[in-house]
Amino acid sequence: MLSSILIFLTNFIYCLAIKYFIFGVKMCKLIGGRHFYGPVIGILLLETKFPRVVGDVGNAHTYRFPVRFKVIKGANIGNIVLRLERNVIELFIKAAKELEEEGVRAITTSCGFTILFQEELAKSVKIPVFTSSLLMVPLVYRLTQGRVGILTANSKCLTEKHLKAAGIENIPIAIAGLEDKPEFSRMILEDSSEGDIYKIRDEVMFTAKELVEKYPDIKALVFECHNLSPFSFYVQKELKIPIFDFVSFVEFIYKAVVKEDFFTKYPPKYYVG
Repeated sequence: MLSSILIFLTNFIYCLAIKYFIFGVKMCKLIGGRHFYGPVIGILLLETKFPRVVGDVGNAHTYRFPVRFKVIKGANIGNIVLRLERNVIELFIKAAKELEEEGVRAITTSCGFTILFQEELAKSVKIPVFTSSLLMVPLVYRLTQGRVGILTANSKCLTEKHLKAAGIENIPIAIAGLEDKPEFSRMILEDSSEGDIYKIRDEVMFTAKELVEKYPDIKALVFECHNLSPFSFYVQKELKIPIFDFVSFVEFIYKAVVKEDFFTKYPPKYYVG
């Protein structure tokens, strides 16, 4: 009986050896070191309390991939948009480094006005940083060779310094702000914990339409504000022009840092010929 078992085990091990020799051995040695895994894009959030619907930078359901939020305590609309306090940059740099250590592959922020931090943040980590949708403007101009409309949370606070930091120089642009729109101003700029999202949608559509009517040579719109993506569909439906918003940007970056294996998903022998 014992000899039969030994013979069986010997044959079994021999067959396994032959199988692995012919087909190869797949090993998967894992190395840990972090508390969690999976987030691809890290998002530095201002400390706010206003509602964030799907499509907003601060709603996790906006993304078709895992993200990691990190709230910057002490950074808010007041010291980022309305008046820039330079000391806040150190908080962003610290948080960006933490996100990098936590394994994200690229970092962004919840406010386009952080474009003033772009250079310092990008230099502080080894992964891509895209602070603001404004970074798309030079590309959009190259794509359209026409005037680019910029819809911003506050046109009075969006200065030449912000534009220059985004590489927007010698580019025909037109800017419209939402600072005078009652519901947007109350909920977003004044950071109210409640608001009417449909009123804001209508305010955004009205402002965009008014801008294009004033500058009929606008070929595309870029939304500076990272809270405006939920309204892009409605603006495009009305104006029939390309809309480049935060979601456009983050998906573009995601595709750059997470490449798809087409050969495995679509074996050439089955899809060619």
